[in-house]
Amino acid sequence: MYKRIMVPVDLAHADKLDKALDVAARLAADMGGASLVYVGVTAETPSSVAHSPREYAEKLAAFARDQASAHGITTDSHAITAHDAAVELDRLLIGAAKEMGADLIVMASHMPGLAEHIFQSHAGDVASHAPCSVFVVR
Repeated sequence: MYKRIMVPVDLAHADKLDKALDVAARLAADMGGASLVYVGVTAETPSSVAHSPREYAEKLAAFARDQASAHGITTDSHAITAHDAAVELDRLLIGAAKEMGADLIVMASHMPGLAEHIFQSHAGDVASHAPCSVFVVR
């Protein structure tokens, strides 16, 4: 049913993504070997995760390899560099899904709070505008 599953990841908070990562890995395995593409967006400037976009891409690729090894699945990585990652995140993730031909996005969310009454969540925005199905894991 699904062949290319996109999984947005924030390497700064990878420790909080276990549920979404497990769901994505199980779906890939259940779909007869669908491939997972871990997508990360980084700023052009140094961050707590990486000093450069190149270093970020290397860390994201290592993350994808670790997930492949841990779950016995086929993975890839796709790093995106943005001028302002926080502002451009949703648009860039939607563009990446279109560009790579993803037929499903599995994405982590958080418990809604006051901020979601004022600002739309990233998962909500991606689900509203993505060219494919979106599975939001809380």
